Amino acid sequence: MSENGVRKSAVLLFSLGQNEAVEVFKYLGPKEVQKISLAMAAINNLSYEQIDDVVADFRNECNARASIGASDEYLRNVLIEALGPDKAANLLDKIMQGNDHSGIESLKWMDPSSAADLIRHEHPQIIATILVHLEPDLSSSILSFFPERMRNEVLIRTATLEGVQPQALRELNDVLTQLLSGSDRIKKSASGGVGLTAEILNFMGGNVEASALSFIREYDPELAQRIQDKMFVFENILDIDDRSIQTILREVQSDSLVIALKGTSTDLKEKIFRNMSQRAAEMLRDDLESKGPVKLSEVEAEQKEILKVVRKLADDGQIVLGSKGGDEGLIE
Repeated sequence: MSENGVRKSAVLLFSLGQNEAVEVFKYLGPKEVQKISLAMAAINNLSYEQIDDVVADFRNECNARASIGASDEYLRNVLIEALGPDKAANLLDKIMQGNDHSGIESLKWMDPSSAADLIRHEHPQIIATILVHLEPDLSSSILSFFPERMRNEVLIRTATLEGVQPQALRELNDVLTQLLSGSDRIKKSASGGVGLTAEILNFMGGNVEASALSFIREYDPELAQRIQDKMFVFENILDIDDRSIQTILREVQSDSLVIALKGTSTDLKEKIFRNMSQRAAEMLRDDLESKGPVKLSEVEAEQKEILKVVRKLADDGQIVLGSKGGDEGLIE
């Protein structure tokens, strides 16, 4: 969900009222609750016109479609700041009563270090089965508390895990007892695979990523290459900070950029425009509008060349990819 989408969701929940907001929160995951709660906390002095605009957008979206691991304490603090202690207490009580905190769902609300302590002594296959049911960034955080060899063993298994049968989940429930006590109600299980493993690695630091890929490459070179190919796609540029975007643009030819942006999302194009001078952005817009149809193979080829530039800049420490940089500063 984009930043604008998160803010609109927060405004919409404010406009619905407490009881209706509670019902909506019940259907959201921890990560979504975290993002929207932060947005709610940041909202000040909403005008009726702003609310009307958001509600109108929501109505139009509905008509068109008609045919975190965050801790409880963190959520409580955010909602208290947004709504005040009395309203927040009532809202939290109702949300928590409606959420399933058993089994794997409980891990989504735990601190990553606590979750890691809870499962670190299980077999790597069991840990992998658990992690594929979590958001990649939470899985990455949990893995960061494991010893290097254990972490790499788990990543190999997430990469080769194609799915989990309900019976296997029930057996896993027996092994982990209270931890996965709710898993027998799961009708469909999450699958692992190359894509998920790549997403998990995307949230890890460069040294950890390199170590894990090296370990996997010794086990299966082809598998390691497939993971690496999936680790950063062109649309992921949307997650790069503005300063890094500007660094990338200085290394990319405008003709290549025009072709590479063909067929990409509006959000990505707008992010590129925002990080250019007004004149350069206008020229790029004109080139995109005047450019005729381009073969998909040409678009993919140009995107691949730009991704090579992105990866090189990241390897040289000049930019940070997505969330991988954490709190580290950029290397000049």
